[in-house]
Amino acid sequence: MEEFKINLLVFLTFAILLWSISKWLLKPSGSKNRPPSPQALPVLGNLHQLSLLPHRDFLTLSKKHGPFMLLHFGRVPVLVASSADAASEIMKNHDISFADRPLYKAHRKILYNGRDVVFAPYGEYWRQARGNIVLKLLSNKRVQSFRPIREEETALLVRKIRESSGAVNLSHMFFKFTYDGVCRSAFGRTYSESEKGSKFLVLMTEMTEALGAISIGEFIPWLRWVDRITGFDKKVERIANGLDGVLESVIQERLENLQVESNFEEKSEVDFLDILLQIYSEGGDVSGNRDTIKAIILDVFGAGTDTSAVVLEWTMTELLRHPTAMQKLQDEVRGIIGQKRDLTEDDIDKMHYLKAVIKESLRLHPPFPLLLPRVATRDVKVKGYDVVAGTVVMVSVWAIGRDPELWDEPQKFMPERFLNSSIDFKGLDFELIPFGAGRRGCPGITYSMAIIEFLVANLVAKFDWTLPDGVQGKDLDMNEGPGITAHRVVPLHAVATVIA
Repeated sequence: MEEFKINLLVFLTFAILLWSISKWLLKPSGSKNRPPSPQALPVLGNLHQLSLLPHRDFLTLSKKHGPFMLLHFGRVPVLVASSADAASEIMKNHDISFADRPLYKAHRKILYNGRDVVFAPYGEYWRQARGNIVLKLLSNKRVQSFRPIREEETALLVRKIRESSGAVNLSHMFFKFTYDGVCRSAFGRTYSESEKGSKFLVLMTEMTEALGAISIGEFIPWLRWVDRITGFDKKVERIANGLDGVLESVIQERLENLQVESNFEEKSEVDFLDILLQIYSEGGDVSGNRDTIKAIILDVFGAGTDTSAVVLEWTMTELLRHPTAMQKLQDEVRGIIGQKRDLTEDDIDKMHYLKAVIKESLRLHPPFPLLLPRVATRDVKVKGYDVVAGTVVMVSVWAIGRDPELWDEPQKFMPERFLNSSIDFKGLDFELIPFGAGRRGCPGITYSMAIIEFLVANLVAKFDWTLPDGVQGKDLDMNEGPGITAHRVVPLHAVATVIA
């Protein structure tokens, strides 16, 4: 009843405004050549056309209005790019003009007012922080140094599956697997079995949902009260305080037990927190940079856990839906392993079909269906269209992966399309940009792919897989849940049979 009253109040408010405010409020002034737009409502703009899965809505709208489409979220212009050519214009030809990020309420509160790297405003702070991450945290040398962690965590997951009876919840297992791996890389130990770690795990899931939510108060400022009534503001506050409490205790514990040495780089076992403390310590005092350290740690967890878990979840989903592809991958992996007890990361480079399977999964199910938004810092002309400063830009990699002009039978899962193709996902081929491109592209691709490839290879090497209770692949629910990343709305369960 209370929810009904709130919805009724919001509806009546909108109804009065729609009646009293004319449509000219949404029409841009001047004679500039704007991108095509669907019809917008006064005040709301196109917000009424969005569901909890905006990437699906954008694809539907772009089929009618084209790959460059201008929407309005309230009074905020939003440019949606839904083709490889459109994405290239934004992230290559005009990358510097769109290098900034909009910083919304949830981002400001949870990520220490943009002290992280992913959502930080474009500028000197962002350049320095990203440089530190790329050079010190995510270099090839550093990623290789975490190889024992990947091997040990993979062996633990394989053992849990082997000891299980009946169907296993792969969605849950993948998230816990990536979480434990990042915990060990970031903090030098796992926390998932502790009360603190379990709390952090839940909060991280809630964080991705909150960061991906559309808050009406961001686009219609005088309706900010709606976020208070719906509980969004309170939820963001709770998530921010909870994450901060856990991170603060971990950092304080480390400071009490760790002296940052001058020969830091020569230490045999170094984790992300060690590196960040060393980078941001000034005269032994890190208090002034503590929020920066916590914000970057949240970046590492957000990108290293949820993103990798999503890719693992959808890759195994597609393999279970397509037994022929599963068999072909198993033949490749098992053939390369031969009589060895275990595979190594050195074997992965020989597994061409494995890499094709993961690329095809990324094409159909990018972890971010919409790349993280950018914002124009200046007026710019793109493909003959005038884009004004302050326009938010969203690139739909979900639509690009389903573009029939780029892909034969785009709705089909066909890893073979990548076997004789040079297309890669590292940001140079705009047909496949699940991790973005340009200045704001993800710097953690190498770290994530090392985890994903090694685990998938192990799972298909050591087990035969079927769906439980006679379920057929065609019957699986293939819908995504809401949030900044695209998890399956229904967790993936499967039955593993240990091979002889």
